[in-house]
Amino acid sequence: MNEIKRTAMIPLVGRPNVGKSTLTNALVGEKIAIVSSKPQTTRNRICGVVNKGDTQYIFLDTPGFHRARTRLGDYMVKVVKDSVADVDGVCLLVEPIAKLGAPEQELIDRLREEKLPAVLVINKIDTVEKAQLLEVMAAYSGAYPFDAIIPVSAQRRDGLDVLMGQLEKYAAEGPQLFPNGMTTDQPERQIVGEIVREKLLRNLDKEVPHGTAVEVTKFSERDSGVIDLDVTIYCEKASHKGIIIGKNGAMLKKIASHAREDIERFMGTKVYMETWVKVKENWRDNLNYIRSFGYDEQ
Repeated sequence: MNEIKRTAMIPLVGRPNVGKSTLTNALVGEKIAIVSSKPQTTRNRICGVVNKGDTQYIFLDTPGFHRARTRLGDYMVKVVKDSVADVDGVCLLVEPIAKLGAPEQELIDRLREEKLPAVLVINKIDTVEKAQLLEVMAAYSGAYPFDAIIPVSAQRRDGLDVLMGQLEKYAAEGPQLFPNGMTTDQPERQIVGEIVREKLLRNLDKEVPHGTAVEVTKFSERDSGVIDLDVTIYCEKASHKGIIIGKNGAMLKKIASHAREDIERFMGTKVYMETWVKVKENWRDNLNYIRSFGYDEQ
């Protein structure tokens, strides 16, 4: 294994649902960030670590940049803004649409303010024709002096080698920050909670999943290697609790079963999980609750 002599700290930023977590997982080579078709899936900044040659890349998967409507939303936007500072380069992810929206313009203004080198990554290129892609490249080329404009499909892993080749130019001499074999800075307890939240997002409709938080209250390992988990799902309304549990508990069983499968795959061992649902009204606007669920504004 090569000795790490250089590092590159690179945040992935963009509007909600543009594919930042999918790209992070694809670059790391394993699932470290949850993914769903719903916007604002990611709430915290997540580090994905890749060692390649003599370089360690630290990718910062950030929440989608959006107009906040709750205190939790304020926190998520702050995470994005704080991530675009003291880094080696930035990946701005956009969809193949030949028009800059307000989130893109605000992020570009932030890049200009910080005088940061950046790559424009046009994701989801498998959904458009080449002529449309050229229009997107033309629309963004005059918006900021990007070092490169790279089309990719994170889902199909197309264009990732070209992207990594460009990001290598941002690496600077420095010590190895994460030990070999470590692919994320998230503790196992946090990953388990995020996997459960992903299944809530995938199985529930409308506003219900966005008003949920997950707390892992027990995480213990038996001598046999089996892991025992107690997981509490919090929601904002009593009516939402009924939806999450479902008729005769069917929805909660489905969510827990899908989550357990992914957790066992991630942990590499058998998992027993007990799940409860509790109501904390309007927790997304309560700073004490926000902090208790790990979204710390300090």
